Amino acid sequence: MSKSPLGVFGAYRRHGVSEVCRKLSSSERTGAGAHPSATRREPFQTGAHGSWAVGTPLKGVVIIMCALLAVALSASWFTSVGAEDLEVYPSPYVSRVTWLSEYNPNLAGTAGDTKGLMYEGDEPGGTLLVVGGTHGDEAAGPVAALVFAENAHVKRGRLIVIPYVNASGFTHNLPQEAHPREYRIPTPNGDRIMPYGARLSNPVHQWPDPTVYVEPIMRQKLAGSESRNLNRAYPGREKGPLTSMIAYAVMELIRRENVDVAIDMHESSPEYPTNNTIVAHDRAMDIAVMASMDLESQGIEINIEQSPRNLRGLSHREWGDHTNAYAFLLECPNPAQGRLRGRTNAQLVVSGKDPMYAKATGSGRLYVPYSEEGISLSVRAGRHVASVMAISAAFSMVNPDREIAIEGIPSYADIVSNGVGQYLAASKGQRPASRDVAEGTRP
Repeated sequence: MSKSPLGVFGAYRRHGVSEVCRKLSSSERTGAGAHPSATRREPFQTGAHGSWAVGTPLKGVVIIMCALLAVALSASWFTSVGAEDLEVYPSPYVSRVTWLSEYNPNLAGTAGDTKGLMYEGDEPGGTLLVVGGTHGDEAAGPVAALVFAENAHVKRGRLIVIPYVNASGFTHNLPQEAHPREYRIPTPNGDRIMPYGARLSNPVHQWPDPTVYVEPIMRQKLAGSESRNLNRAYPGREKGPLTSMIAYAVMELIRRENVDVAIDMHESSPEYPTNNTIVAHDRAMDIAVMASMDLESQGIEINIEQSPRNLRGLSHREWGDHTNAYAFLLECPNPAQGRLRGRTNAQLVVSGKDPMYAKATGSGRLYVPYSEEGISLSVRAGRHVASVMAISAAFSMVNPDREIAIEGIPSYADIVSNGVGQYLAASKGQRPASRDVAEGTRP
């Protein structure tokens, strides 16, 4: 006698949804269409009352129900992630916390609103903007931004940090790429749990995609999904699709806060030509050259590339064209993004070790040095932190009346030696109870 569909869920409780679905797929079809000479396989056992023989229609229903259950379980996690869930524990020297909706009120109450942290120095000077999280699957950007947010003590000038500039991109990820939903960074007081998001804004927050996305400056045509790419959306629109409104808010922040230096931190695949690179707007090339000399003196190899004038919508181009800021974009290699990678998981994001890339480097397929040691998140975030400090120092040298002086930021050597987690707070729930402290103080 066949078991009822409830027997499926009894099996699920004992064996898990993936095992049930696997058994269903491999068991013999007992309905019409089964070849008479087919070898019969052992049916899935559901208990002491015998085996579970199921016809093709019921089998299809159960598979669909299993798929819906898996979707529901995943959705329950991602729908619970909002801007308030993106953790940041500002250093005690933070002056105020703002939101992007202050610069574009149309973002208020949306998934695109996110925090900006401001640090005022004791003496007047220039203003530095540090941006991470343009793309949610580029881990070094938000991690490096958090190093600034959670350690900075500004002595002169002002620092503004936006760790998760496209908050919507952290509410989903790319399961078809086997991307993890989170990764963990060990800190002295427990793990820092970081969301691993997606390159684009969540389609739930901006739908539908156009068939073709027409970039607003030169009317260049791109794939429709690129309308959700923040780094193709500048200078943005005050009212419009969510991603465009985020871009507009960032532009307004740069203008209203009189930002002098604006830096957008990214990652890319190791086989991408623009890697370990400072991409600089035309007006910022001299500062980029000076910064590269500083980095080379620290043993950090760095390339320089001028922002292409005919590639529009990008931060390093539109920030520089439409504001007075010196605009830069930083790139470093993340093996978890590459097409040559092997197994993809949270460990790959943090360790940067991949045997397939170790093989690829021997055949000359990569644009960066890569060994069996990999390129860890500490190395990648450390490069970004050091590059920001070098750019800030170069700007201050050229503009002494607008000097930006920041203390408390670890060096590249310290981050690589100690691990980037040494300079981050642990996530709530990961710390010892006695160290679960209020935001604004360092755990």
